[in-house]
Amino acid sequence: MEANLTRLIAVRHGETAWNVDTRIQGHLDIGLNATGLWQAQRAGQALADEPIAAVYASDLSRAWQTAQAIAEPHGLEVQPDLGLRERAFGRFEGMSFAEIEATLPEDARRWRERDPEFEPEGGGESLLTFRDRVTGTASAIAARHPGQLVVLVAHGGVMDVLYRAATRQELQAPRTWQLGNAAINRMLWTPEGFSLVGWSDIAHLATDAPLDETTT
Repeated sequence: MEANLTRLIAVRHGETAWNVDTRIQGHLDIGLNATGLWQAQRAGQALADEPIAAVYASDLSRAWQTAQAIAEPHGLEVQPDLGLRERAFGRFEGMSFAEIEATLPEDARRWRERDPEFEPEGGGESLLTFRDRVTGTASAIAARHPGQLVVLVAHGGVMDVLYRAATRQELQAPRTWQLGNAAINRMLWTPEGFSLVGWSDIAHLATDAPLDETTT
């Protein structure tokens, strides 16, 4: 393996009750539901024979629990990184999609149109800020592990940013790729950037297709 190349496996957290309810989680700390715990264990089993050197995760419970299931077979401690957190959605957090559409129609429009400068009130991040945070964090982690395989466990929005970075797609490009709970996604990183190896591997989840991320 080239000395300056890092292999990355990016995994979205397992399912939560709020995923099922289409409720915005953002930085709120929501744990996995029973299905999510099962998905996390399945992801851990699927990656048990991989030569993983390190596991990094968002500190939010849903990602942390998923990461622990992946790290445990390798005897690794999960390393927290706040840069892997989901996009901050400000006053959207805790609201369902229907509630946002009904009570904040202009905000809902700018969000759905993927306005890159739109920041939900109450501390929300713009897509531009979020992209820079995620790509900067993932690049910094990868640069610490040249020639190794590293797992990043995070959120649907984080997966979306990484896919766009690896495929050179704009923030406003319509999404045609899946961001399922506990899906396994593979990339390469070099100092020149990210490239895609494989995306949305859900074979370990058998016939139970995971929920797609819909807040991106």
